[in-house]
Amino acid sequence: MVFPWGTSRRYNAYADYFRARYGGRVQKLTIDAGFTCPNRDGTVSTGGCAYCNNRAFNPSYCAPEKSIRQQLEEGMTFHEVRYRRAEQYLAYFQAFSNTHAPVGKLREVYREALSVPRVAGLVIGTRPDCIDEDKLTLLADLARQHYVMVEYGIESCYDRTLQAINRGHTAATAFEAIRRTAAHGIHTGAHLIFGLPGESREEMLDEIDIINQLPLTTVKFHQLQIVKDTPYAARYAVEPDYFHLFGLEEYLDFMVDVFERLNPAFIVERFANEVPPWYLAAPGWGLIRNFELWLKLERKLEVRDTWQGRLYRPL
Repeated sequence: MVFPWGTSRRYNAYADYFRARYGGRVQKLTIDAGFTCPNRDGTVSTGGCAYCNNRAFNPSYCAPEKSIRQQLEEGMTFHEVRYRRAEQYLAYFQAFSNTHAPVGKLREVYREALSVPRVAGLVIGTRPDCIDEDKLTLLADLARQHYVMVEYGIESCYDRTLQAINRGHTAATAFEAIRRTAAHGIHTGAHLIFGLPGESREEMLDEIDIINQLPLTTVKFHQLQIVKDTPYAARYAVEPDYFHLFGLEEYLDFMVDVFERLNPAFIVERFANEVPPWYLAAPGWGLIRNFELWLKLERKLEVRDTWQGRLYRPL
């Protein structure tokens, strides 16, 4: 069976999308360009999001004291040993909020990244309250000649949750940023966290119906994890029952329900997070890698004979 995205895979896969676009594997290379966040530097708040420790997902070659070019070149060396199949790369500005700077600074770092041989484009992780018309104009200009993706952290579609996690923006701010970015012809992604305290299973599934109406290119889902040296880790140490952390099989079953509802036009980049074990306080899923999680999810989709978008109904 061939599904609407043109493959026999039961979901619209990120790797397949880039393979079709570029004719081979495209690898993201993480960059730490030295940005911060408005809810860390006092622009909006301090302390950061309750769940966030950026050190938990920065690779070893990634450090702000290195130039953008050096980080990318070291990243290429690292991934050539690990994968050996990547022919082109995307510079992934991941750490903190990567549009939280004046336009002149952004133009400088983005162009430095694009000047590195074999870098085909940019993926820019940021917050929806760190974008404006001048920044969108810059990104739209770059997107005329390069692949440009802006990934927004929505995290939750419920304002009460966003307030509780010290996010510092509303859901409406996120939705508007996504619409404005897509209207400029820029590929637009969104990130949601499942399992944030106070959200029921049905409320989390209802979030899929909400984001289905947004002009998204990609989606990225993560389960809540308790990462060391975060406000949530401190609370978990004294009040573990405040959290409901997904077990592995429970999460896989939940994600099948998510995929069934999900707009089939959305490309799925990730559905689970992988934190190095020395940073992880809970939950304990064992030493399971991301590719193994995908295999387990695909098997569950097969057993239930279902696929991304089977229950999707556009409004």
